[in-house]
Amino acid sequence: MDFNMKKLASDAGIFFTRAVQFTEEKFGQAEKTELDAHFENLLTRADSTKNWTEKILRQTEVLLQPNPSARVEEFLYEKLDRKVPSRVTNGELLAQYMAEAASELGPTTPYGKTLIKVAEAEKRLGGAERDFIHTASINFLTPLRNFLEGDWKTISKERRLLQNRRLDLDACKARLKKAKAAEAKATTVPDFQETRPRNYILSASASALWSDEVDKAEQELRVAQTEFDRQAEVTRLLLEGISSTHVNHLRCLHEFIESQTTYYAQCYRHMLDLQKQLGRFPGTFVGTTEPASPPLSSTSPTTTAATMPVVPSVAGLAPPAEAALCLEEVAPPASGTRKARVLYDYEAADSSELALLADELITVYSLPGMDPDWLIGERGNKKGKVPVTYLELLS
Repeated sequence: MDFNMKKLASDAGIFFTRAVQFTEEKFGQAEKTELDAHFENLLTRADSTKNWTEKILRQTEVLLQPNPSARVEEFLYEKLDRKVPSRVTNGELLAQYMAEAASELGPTTPYGKTLIKVAEAEKRLGGAERDFIHTASINFLTPLRNFLEGDWKTISKERRLLQNRRLDLDACKARLKKAKAAEAKATTVPDFQETRPRNYILSASASALWSDEVDKAEQELRVAQTEFDRQAEVTRLLLEGISSTHVNHLRCLHEFIESQTTYYAQCYRHMLDLQKQLGRFPGTFVGTTEPASPPLSSTSPTTTAATMPVVPSVAGLAPPAEAALCLEEVAPPASGTRKARVLYDYEAADSSELALLADELITVYSLPGMDPDWLIGERGNKKGKVPVTYLELLS
């Protein structure tokens, strides 16, 4: 019990000394040991890394799980070391509703058949989203969270110790400075009014006491300086390890982008398959399997020579300037043209494409050898390639 009381009193004294030193520094009444510029840069870099890692982590969690209630629930499960229950994704829930709607409205009707096809695609999209969230959480979120909950806590602890060692060092410097000033004052020759033997004895005794106090303060300063240097080196090594953290986070970022690329590629592939099932990407819109243009055998040599370069130009095999030139010479087929309503605004990438405005009506048709994702669109005397995904084909 006596030992604990002594330790408690000692700790209280150290805390009080640090508090006084800190307060005097804030009011500019005490000197402060400054760290070197390189160390300060390391501290600034570490703080920036921690702050941006927190922001990136939080926003990535929002990206993967937009529902704040679900994020709070997952956070509580993680803190309680319990397994997070499996949650149905929005795509899977939409697929379930569409399948139930098709079953109730009639699975043999055109609407019901389409609902079933879309439900299957949405279910595959939901599965791809689930895989992406799982992969991103393991490969990206977990390393960031480990840094904040592991390495950064260690760095923060050592920085607090360094701050305490620095306060102790500066307090020792202030104590030594005061002791030397008092010793110098005590060793001065008394004036003519203090020439009695008693005053000489008191002055010599005070000088000896302050000399002992100076020796004690110098010893404490050497110990404090050693502890401060040792703690500064430990903290410096941890701060320099931030470079390794950046390398690790860079690798995790590449893995996150790879998983995100895989996810969006899967989504694109599933939607492309769905659009093909729904008949949104036919090769031509002629209505038959016959080619839109007359057979080559029925054309004259002059006509054949004039129209042969058209197909590769539209297919994107020729440079944009040649494609634009050939498009002006393309005549719409005798049959197979359709009206289409533009769904969204589209800005032409080059002169071979036709700019579109939402809700306008244009005439579209396809040519043999064209990319199925593109059609030829006409609006007045303007002509150019247009993307199929921006159009709603009308009868």
